[in-house]
Amino acid sequence: MSDTHYDLCIIGGGINGAGIARDAAGRGLSVLLVEGDDLGSGTSSASTKLIHGGLRYLEHMNFRLVRESLAEREALLRIAPHLVRGMEFVLPMGKGGKRPIWKIRLGLWLYDLFAGSSRLAHSRFIRNLGSESFGVPLRPEYKKGFVYSDAWGDDTRLVVLNAVDALENGADIRLRTICTGIQEDGKLWSVALHDRFTEKDYSVHASAVINATGPWVGRFLKGTGLGDGDPELPGVRLVQGSHIILPRQLNGEESYLLQQKDGRVVFVIPYENDFTLVGTTEVDFNDDPKDAEASEEEVAYLCEAYNMAFKAPVLPEDALFTFSGIRALVEQGQKRVSAISRDCQIYHHKGLPLPLISIFGGKLTTYRAQAERAVDMVSGLLNVVTDPWTDTQALPGGDFRGGGLDVFIESQCARYPWLPPSVLRRYAQAYGTRMDRIVGEGDSLACLGHYCGQDVYEAELRYLVDHEMAQTDEDILWRRSKLGLKVTDETLENIASVLSTL
Repeated sequence: MSDTHYDLCIIGGGINGAGIARDAAGRGLSVLLVEGDDLGSGTSSASTKLIHGGLRYLEHMNFRLVRESLAEREALLRIAPHLVRGMEFVLPMGKGGKRPIWKIRLGLWLYDLFAGSSRLAHSRFIRNLGSESFGVPLRPEYKKGFVYSDAWGDDTRLVVLNAVDALENGADIRLRTICTGIQEDGKLWSVALHDRFTEKDYSVHASAVINATGPWVGRFLKGTGLGDGDPELPGVRLVQGSHIILPRQLNGEESYLLQQKDGRVVFVIPYENDFTLVGTTEVDFNDDPKDAEASEEEVAYLCEAYNMAFKAPVLPEDALFTFSGIRALVEQGQKRVSAISRDCQIYHHKGLPLPLISIFGGKLTTYRAQAERAVDMVSGLLNVVTDPWTDTQALPGGDFRGGGLDVFIESQCARYPWLPPSVLRRYAQAYGTRMDRIVGEGDSLACLGHYCGQDVYEAELRYLVDHEMAQTDEDILWRRSKLGLKVTDETLENIASVLSTL
């Protein structure tokens, strides 16, 4: 294994690493992606699940990021229609709001302008929220408001499908594999690796390395010594964002953007049919990112944010789940976390003898464009000519023809009339056109193999292991799907039993 050579070795299997691997492999580079745990097991699985332009970034005059984010929103709606879908957001206005109506109206006008000919509806002003179904749950002091459009996206499946596409384009992907060191070896990098399953240590060679370790970006550079003595190295500010998941609170399909007294905003989003997602917080973080968890103060803050807007209050003990992610933002000297740009910095370590690039910051929505710029940089450093391609080619399962998701679901209902509607819809939204690789030409539920309970069948588990690199029940329940929100102990035992035979 020590003689294996790659054009590019990527450390980190989050959305940035997976996106870069897909782009680079599709351009013909030989690629190795190394991830110490599972795909998307860090920050990428702890987002607010939004594919959005970032309305609040307008307040900080970050027009370029908003333009790019809105363009990337359109790209993802196009290349991943099964994973990304439009959603309406209600922005209620009440007394004491930090931002007057004229300012919100101007911001939404700019948002619509930057979005151009979007497939999503433009914003509109609501003079009487109480007359609208989505205004009924709100407290009576919220009399006016706005409705605007953005998109929701399945964050972890975006990671997984980028990695799957990279794999199918020839990339080598090694999960539960830790990079323990990197050093110069002639004209190549020697990358030391440790396989957590086999406990074996080995090394590979690469012409270029990308550090896409997310909140561990600084720790990686410090641990390897590769950032030592670099006066231009960006500073990193770690910020924790926490969310709570409640039993479903609202009947409608609209989400809400709630302004807070501290100037921040909190989202309230319908989630996985049976739940309501509330987030996020922004708190400075100084510990190991793997230890991130929502504090009592954060949970209380999110409940208070919810209760300020809605008639029916929630309590901290109503939260069924919490999750937290750590973002590595580029330190720019701002006191308030909310003022720090979410822009990405793709940093070339010019003082080193061989190509090393580190990814600082960034956001889920713009991962594809960030990956494209990173691969452009690598191609230039390796003196190879490559062409961008990922803005037009669908992610696996996203190659719908002649219509969007709803049209596709209708066609699958006709093709598989025996498949329960809840199963069919979930398969369509998760796997798109590749759901036939699970269902095949079957004509009954018996064709899906052993039934584990709660709409989980052996055929799906087999597909995830064979084609999406799932290795454990957690990989399946929390990253290849969100089934972990619903499964019972009995179903979990049955899943584990089936996995043991695969």
